[in-house]
Amino acid sequence: MHFARSRSLIVGVAIVCAFAAPAAARADAVTDWNLIANAAIFSTGPTAHSAALSTAMVEGAVYDAVNAIAGGYEPYLPTPAADPMYSADAAAATAAYRVAAALVPSKASSLQTSYDASIAAITASPAAKAGGIAVGESAAAAMLAARANDGRGGQFTFVYGTSPGVWRTSPPLYLSDPTPWVGNVTPFMIPSAAMFRTKGPNALSSRAYAEDFNEVKSLGALHSTTRTADQTMAAIFWQSQPGGLYGGVMRSLSSRYSLTTAQNARLFAMSSLAAADAAIACWNDKYFWNFWRPTDAIHEAANDGNPRTEADANWMPLFDPSTATSPALSTPAFPDHPSGHSCVSAATLTAMRAFFHKDDIAFDIVSTRFPNQPRHFSSFSQALAEVIDARVWGGVHFRTADTQGASLGKRVAHWERAHFFQRVDRDDQDDDGDSGDGS
Repeated sequence: MHFARSRSLIVGVAIVCAFAAPAAARADAVTDWNLIANAAIFSTGPTAHSAALSTAMVEGAVYDAVNAIAGGYEPYLPTPAADPMYSADAAAATAAYRVAAALVPSKASSLQTSYDASIAAITASPAAKAGGIAVGESAAAAMLAARANDGRGGQFTFVYGTSPGVWRTSPPLYLSDPTPWVGNVTPFMIPSAAMFRTKGPNALSSRAYAEDFNEVKSLGALHSTTRTADQTMAAIFWQSQPGGLYGGVMRSLSSRYSLTTAQNARLFAMSSLAAADAAIACWNDKYFWNFWRPTDAIHEAANDGNPRTEADANWMPLFDPSTATSPALSTPAFPDHPSGHSCVSAATLTAMRAFFHKDDIAFDIVSTRFPNQPRHFSSFSQALAEVIDARVWGGVHFRTADTQGASLGKRVAHWERAHFFQRVDRDDQDDDGDSGDGS
């Protein structure tokens, strides 16, 4: 059941207009609160895969709040249409604040301060502001209720292995995943995580496995002589919260193309919900295959039954605590296949591509690892290609884990595009044929 208006509200602009020329920098409550909420979420040091769930809850609530006022698209959760004169900024700020404060209670005070400042800065009439606040409160409550008892923080039993190919904790830190339960969480959109099962790792005795093995052994080594300086930098650059990396990209593109508040809400929700479901499907797949990391594979290669691989008990990856960077690098504390960064990055970038209806949009990405040295890309697909390579250059993934992870993420985003964020009142368009698919 949908709670959309019967009248057509064009919340976007024609593609030809939206991309005609960059505009002066601007911000609204959606972009402001993406930054504020993510700062609160990341402050507790969560894993990237668990952080993705929190960001999705915030952005999903923001989208429903803004869309209830602006109209034009199906809600994520059932949301009654609101008075179009209500303040969308007040709705967005309230929805984000309420969800973020519930998720990160330790930051409630600072979030309250930011929220008070946001509401005070809104110039709408008292009635419009109050109406927007009420809509935001309702959207936040609906999201928190929908995600109650969704499996976050659930019990999980690790299966550690000693036989060839089976995952075990890796040196030098020998850590276990602090949030392995992500793969068992109820998805936001997709019917089930298992629906997106990958083909799995290559057989240890195969030529394909040996090719992956020898590639990461050479390019991913701590003191590799085949990895370039730029590849070393790229590998470290990408070891940062994906939500932070791509949130910055979306805020930048929003400013460049003067996206409306409604468009921003949809862009951030599409990307964040796709990322969350990709993380869920990815972690479900990781513990299904439970495949060892390159470090352990290279140390134990004498036992893998493949004559094309050679063991090196002293091999270390670039992602080792001895690599001078902060926070310290190490082999991630969960199975290799598929790559989590590739899953989440592919879902996010594919959703962004779907929103803008094109791939070849140039942008810079800023990483917490190198805040003053952004990397430039000419397209969403070019950025994803580097993510895939970077996990090999870091010595933490076999290439097959990266490529299959990227495939999983793309499939999640494509499923989202086919089933969510659909326009309503499609037959009631302007005389010029503009469908209002604001991208």
